[in-house]
Amino acid sequence: MSTERSDTIVIGAGQAGLATGYHLTRCGQRFVILDAHDRVGDVWRERFDSLRLYSPARYDGLPGWGIPAPAWSWPGKDEVADYFEAYAQRFALPIRTGTTVDDLSRAGDRYVVTAGTDRFEADNVVVASGTWQSPVIPDLAERLDPRIRQLHSSDYRNPSQLQDGPVLVVGCSHSGADIALEVSRSHRTTICGPVRGEVPFDLEGRLAHIAIPIMWFMANHVLTERTPVGRKMRTHVRSGGGPLLRVKRADLAATGVEHFPAKVTGVHDGRPVLDDGTALDVRNVIWCTGFRKDTSWIQIPVTGSDGWPEQSRGVSPDHPGLYFVGLPFLQAFASMLTGGVGRDAGYVAKHIAHRQTRAGLRPSAPTLT
Repeated sequence: MSTERSDTIVIGAGQAGLATGYHLTRCGQRFVILDAHDRVGDVWRERFDSLRLYSPARYDGLPGWGIPAPAWSWPGKDEVADYFEAYAQRFALPIRTGTTVDDLSRAGDRYVVTAGTDRFEADNVVVASGTWQSPVIPDLAERLDPRIRQLHSSDYRNPSQLQDGPVLVVGCSHSGADIALEVSRSHRTTICGPVRGEVPFDLEGRLAHIAIPIMWFMANHVLTERTPVGRKMRTHVRSGGGPLLRVKRADLAATGVEHFPAKVTGVHDGRPVLDDGTALDVRNVIWCTGFRKDTSWIQIPVTGSDGWPEQSRGVSPDHPGLYFVGLPFLQAFASMLTGGVGRDAGYVAKHIAHRQTRAGLRPSAPTLT
């Protein structure tokens, strides 16, 4: 196994990794970005076909170059993917695609990253591998009638994947509502799960031009780890679903989608059963039940009591040279958003540059041994 040595390794070439790479370049640092996908932006290309961002393009740009779209347009997932790829090319970011990281460990005062037969060593590692990675599907799914077609939202692309017959969408957050509305045009659709509020205006209407700038300010400067309301929101965001955004309950009702606020808690005769005892006859189930953060590949104790990596503005308090970018509420609500991750990435990049200077280390070219 060959070993490549670098000053800094960034794991992930999504929005967090790209923003970190931009700022590391500006700080004169030598680094490499490792990403499992074949192309930059594939993490967006793999999402459901009709997905569009929930914020207008003016708030979706990465540092140094905004997304090339009208300010009050709503980019689709392929536009975002192509923008990420063009961004990486524009700033000549050193990205290794098709490189799946298997584990991260420590050897003396350096970090070791293994990816298949490749081994990397670095003084610093930035984990920018995404907000949530592992799809959550309840164990009871295995007891459903095998004739029911089941998909997690991460595998859903469009209604052509479904078989004829009724559809149950489990999870009534924004992605669940979006998917339920789409499949209701060709299938009788039911959605279940509690609604955790909804944005009280049309996301693409006139009022949005007033409301969204206010919400963006709050996401960056009010809903932060330094305020009581921000800390309360952080717990909610990390543990539960978000409010309805583009698609509201009225939109679902208008297309005939039946909503049960109860959750799926059991199975009877192969059918999903809600916690109010209602059994549903369906031919398809789409699990919009979210994701969990996976840190099992990090062979270093990094998580706190809540299961999330411990950090302060992205800096690990216990492991010098280890950083995290892109986590929900890393510093503020905006930390997990495309247009908000740049501030955290800039702080981390400067911290790395100062650490290298204090250690008397000059940026060096990657070496292979």
